[in-house]
Amino acid sequence: MHAAVVHSFDRAPRFEEFAAPEPAEGTLLVEMVAAGLHPRVRSGADGTHYTSDGRLPLVPGVDGVGRLPDGHLVYFVAGDEGPGTMAERALVDPRRSVALPADADPVTVAAAMNPAMSSWVALRRRITFRSGQSVLVLGATGNAGRMAVQIARHLGAARIVAAGRDPRRLELLPGLGATDVVPLAGDPDQAFARLGEAAADVDVVLDYTWGEPTERALPAVLTRRTDRSAALDWIQIGSLAGPEITLPSAALRAANLRLMGSGQGSVTARGIVAELPSLITELTRGTLTADALPMPLSQVEEAWTAPVEPGRRIVLTMTGN
Repeated sequence: MHAAVVHSFDRAPRFEEFAAPEPAEGTLLVEMVAAGLHPRVRSGADGTHYTSDGRLPLVPGVDGVGRLPDGHLVYFVAGDEGPGTMAERALVDPRRSVALPADADPVTVAAAMNPAMSSWVALRRRITFRSGQSVLVLGATGNAGRMAVQIARHLGAARIVAAGRDPRRLELLPGLGATDVVPLAGDPDQAFARLGEAAADVDVVLDYTWGEPTERALPAVLTRRTDRSAALDWIQIGSLAGPEITLPSAALRAANLRLMGSGQGSVTARGIVAELPSLITELTRGTLTADALPMPLSQVEEAWTAPVEPGRRIVLTMTGN
């Protein structure tokens, strides 16, 4: 089969022949239709993701839409072993898949499910989120953060504070449900003072940045809370600004801060898969929107470095390759 193949962590994948995977007990071989080029895919392809084992060559791709032998389309999350989904064929564990409705667009599903899943699972599996609560999305200008704004609105958030550095992308977020927008560009002291004022009494933080922005945001928010004994669930989802922070011990003593992560390991594969049907339903209804830019698998090297407009996600398509 043809696939996107990574031979070196410092170079983009190449379109070339690769051995097709052999189905084992409990798996099916599917014809791939579409796979999203997510940040999670990039970090796996450059060896920086926390699940990377350093083995090469590899085929990237963590999820996608495939066609079963009976012709039906499924969305699935790839297993931890075997080639990824950026290939003409891939292995599917039926326990990690869900059938697509007849009216679902496979390219939109491939573009949206991974970024949407991060906040959907965080709010539905990591905490008990209640309608009427308020949410801060830290790193709201990325695709996952943008989707998090929509999902928080859909799940009933009364107030959604969206914070990020890209002013063009921030401008789009009120139309998706953000009630407050906080630019983080410019002087850091002023930017995070603004964030502290806007997000002082939120109930939940969906954190896609980590690194320095989180180091600044934590004290900015905690020191301005009206009631520091009120619970604040800070859910770490992404690390776009860096993998580590310095956390003062006082942050854990002086406020009711509940710091947790959401991702592979903190949520079981079964728990993630259980959320897929309802999320696909909302995507198919148009409740949640995603702007996909399809590119053929054969152009994976160009896709890897292609400039993308705010809110768009590249999806590699396999039909016709």
